[in-house]
Amino acid sequence: MSLREPVLHSVPIADLRPTQMTVGLREVEAKRQSWREREGGRAEGFLGSHMIPAIKGPKARLYIIDHHHLVRALHDEGQKQVFVNVIADVSWLSTAAFWVVCEHRNWAHPYDSEGRRRSIELMPKRIERLEDDPYRSLAGELRRLGGFAKDVTPYSEFLWADFLRRRIGRKLVDADFEKALKKALKLAKGQEASYLAGWCGPVKD
Repeated sequence: MSLREPVLHSVPIADLRPTQMTVGLREVEAKRQSWREREGGRAEGFLGSHMIPAIKGPKARLYIIDHHHLVRALHDEGQKQVFVNVIADVSWLSTAAFWVVCEHRNWAHPYDSEGRRRSIELMPKRIERLEDDPYRSLAGELRRLGGFAKDVTPYSEFLWADFLRRRIGRKLVDADFEKALKKALKLAKGQEASYLAGWCGPVKD
């Protein structure tokens, strides 16, 4: 069931389960750096204002459905707890039914670091086991530079990552991220990208 009012909990990061298989570790590192620059009350205030949306699944486990990069960054920085907003409780479902519901509600993204659809059984069970997808980092940086607009479409940055994956070689992304980013900015303004959420390329008369 969906919960009408937020139910907030302080939860150990170690108890949270992901609903996606990858993150962009370059983006995680940027969030780690931002966290290091906060001190004392600023850090506590940040945690209080960045609640992690989650759903309660089988065996009452909590599955986060957004902010995987932030949670991974906090984990890597040694933070033990985060505030979680439980937005739905479907804990009575079987595991198989739970994941079907997650996919139909856009609560899960079972794609690996090469953009391939994988079995839900391969979903990592801990935040630190999320794999790196460099193209997700490329898409995140592209958005920050204005290559496309932030959009409410679920997993829009993963869709952009997949678009870039098919057009920019992995060797270039690994060897010269800035050069790959320049190429991504050019691609983002083209008509080929116009189907993607947040596209803000030139408008034809």
